[in-house]
Amino acid sequence: MAELTGKVAFITGAARGQGRAHAVKLASEGADIIAVDLCAQIDSVPYPLATPDDLAATVELVEETGARIVASQADVRDRDAVKTALREGTEKLGNRLDIVVANAGIAPMAAADAWQDVIDVNLTGVYNTVDVAMKPMIKFGNGGSIVFISSVAGLVGIGAPVGGSVGYAAAKHGMVGIMRLYANFLAQYSIRVNSVHPAGVNTPMIDNDFTRSWLEGVAQDSQGGPDMGNALPVQALEPEDIANAVFWLVSDAARYVTGVTLPVDAGYVNKR
Repeated sequence: MAELTGKVAFITGAARGQGRAHAVKLASEGADIIAVDLCAQIDSVPYPLATPDDLAATVELVEETGARIVASQADVRDRDAVKTALREGTEKLGNRLDIVVANAGIAPMAAADAWQDVIDVNLTGVYNTVDVAMKPMIKFGNGGSIVFISSVAGLVGIGAPVGGSVGYAAAKHGMVGIMRLYANFLAQYSIRVNSVHPAGVNTPMIDNDFTRSWLEGVAQDSQGGPDMGNALPVQALEPEDIANAVFWLVSDAARYVTGVTLPVDAGYVNKR
C-alpha cells in the first residue's frame, strides 16, 4: 500500500510547474487530489500564466497514476472561490482532507506596478487557502499536514528595488510568519504546518524571456546586486526535487516536524 493511500490533498496553482509536480507526486503515493488554478492572465505579470489546457494536462497525469482528481479554475485571491472549489472536491472524494499544499504564486520581478498583485496572490492567497482548509481538516478529525511553497527569497534579502520584486520578497517572508502562527494554533489538532524554500526551479515562472532578462540584469548589477548562484553545481532545481521534499513533509516520516522553514536550494541560503 502506498504511503498516502486513502488521503486527500488540496493543491493550489496545480496547472503546471511545481503545482503539477506536487499533484503527480502525491497521487503516485496514493493520495487523491483537489487541484485549483487561476488559468488566466494577470495584467501586471509579464510572462504567460497557466491555461485551462495546462490544468487538463495535470488531470491526465494524475489519472495515469490511478488516483482520483477534482480540478477547477479558482483564484486564490477570491476566498469564496477557493472555499467552493475545496468543498466540491472534498464532497466528491469522500469528505476528508489530509494535505494542503499552498503553492499558487506569481513572480513579476521586473514589473514596477505589480506590488499589489504579488501580495494578493502570494500572501493573501496563502491566507485564504489555509483559512478555508483548516476548518474542514479540524472537522474531519484526521490531523494532517499543510505546506507553504515559499522561496529562498523568504529567508534572505534578495531582489531589486522594483514593485514586483519587493512585493515578492515581502510576500515570501510573510508566509513564514503565517506558517509559524498556524503551526502553533493547529498543533492541538495534530495538523502540522511547514514551509519549503526553493532556489530557482525550472518552471515556466522562471524559464521565460522576462524573468531570464531580470535575473541577468541582477547578476550584472554593478551596484551590489545579489549573487544568484547556488552552492552546489546546479543552475536550477527541477519541480520534482521540490515535490519530493513536500512528500516527505506530508508523510508519516515527518510526523513530528512542524513550524520548520525547509530550504531545498542546492545550498543557496547557506552560501549567503
